[in-house]
Amino acid sequence: MTVEYGLLALLSFRPLSGYDILKWVESEGQFIRSRIHHSQIYRLLGRMVADGLVDYRVDPREGRPDAKVYRLTEVGREALLTWVRSPYDPPSRFQDPDFLTRFAFAVPLDREAAVRLIETELAHRRQQIARNRNRDRTLLFVDPLPEVDQDLTREVFEEMHRFGAASVDRWVEWLERMHTFLTEGKSVR
Repeated sequence: MTVEYGLLALLSFRPLSGYDILKWVESEGQFIRSRIHHSQIYRLLGRMVADGLVDYRVDPREGRPDAKVYRLTEVGREALLTWVRSPYDPPSRFQDPDFLTRFAFAVPLDREAAVRLIETELAHRRQQIARNRNRDRTLLFVDPLPEVDQDLTREVFEEMHRFGAASVDRWVEWLERMHTFLTEGKSVR
């Protein structure tokens, strides 16, 4: 239900039409989540209205179809805040879209929840690095297909490890900067 929470969070800023939400998802939202088809947004909004999370008013448009402008209900507000404050269980892959969505909207809604989220992610990634950084990465080949270039495979796998290690290190550095910014007010640049 992360997409729904993202929509609730977006509506916590101001009422929006489905078209406005779609425009945001295709611009700023693309950095938080993978592309979402417009029909999915309208289906979700319909379900969220039925669930009492949002309601809408019809905005008459001259010469164009009327627009539904959605806003949070009190039930939607409570659901959003519960999600923002709920425990986070980091997945094995870093830079998870669910983390980014929750973090992006936790910051303006509940700074302490955002700090806890960062601390959970940081602890998990540091443990992951400690477990995996210096593991034995020896590739064993037993009766491989004749097409398998063992030396090339070893080189490519080792390069993939270096790239992954550098990427997760950069992620941890960003998390640390964001933690400092949220807890001490120091610039993230």
